[in-house]
Amino acid sequence: MKRPEKEVVVAELTEAFRNADAVYLTEYRGLTVPQISDLREKLGRDTSYTVAKNTLFRIAAKEAGIEGLDEMLTGPSAVVFVKGDFIDAAKILRDFAKTNKALIVKGGFADGTVYDAEGAKQLADLKSRPELLAELAGALKGTMAKAARLFNTLPTKAVRTVDALREKQEKAA
Repeated sequence: MKRPEKEVVVAELTEAFRNADAVYLTEYRGLTVPQISDLREKLGRDTSYTVAKNTLFRIAAKEAGIEGLDEMLTGPSAVVFVKGDFIDAAKILRDFAKTNKALIVKGGFADGTVYDAEGAKQLADLKSRPELLAELAGALKGTMAKAARLFNTLPTKAVRTVDALREKQEKAA
């Protein structure tokens, strides 16, 4: 690749690093083209799976202000640029790696933090944002239902007590 072509690629990669909410580094050695296409399809339209030379990735990451990925950029590397929920992308990579042993997740970068392979695996074990919001909504709904029952119980008991006293007085009279 000639120098001007490399500069164009570095500029594109730098822009991808800047626009991504998270980045995962993988080793793709041993994956076939159909397997990589399948992975790209599973990751979705908002996520890109890019293969380039490690030197170009290093330069682009540095220009984008991301430090700490150099030691992970060894061997044949591909970078997953994630826009949106990076937990879902981590889960997709984890599940794909279970069925395709050739894919190795080396680490990643999300929310200003560099993660090694184990950290990226732990990200995949987290619940996604929609799951957490659903749990929160369920907890709030449960709390509100308990409060509604409590507030409804007091007047109901008072009415039953007054009704029982009235019946008792009617029988006594």
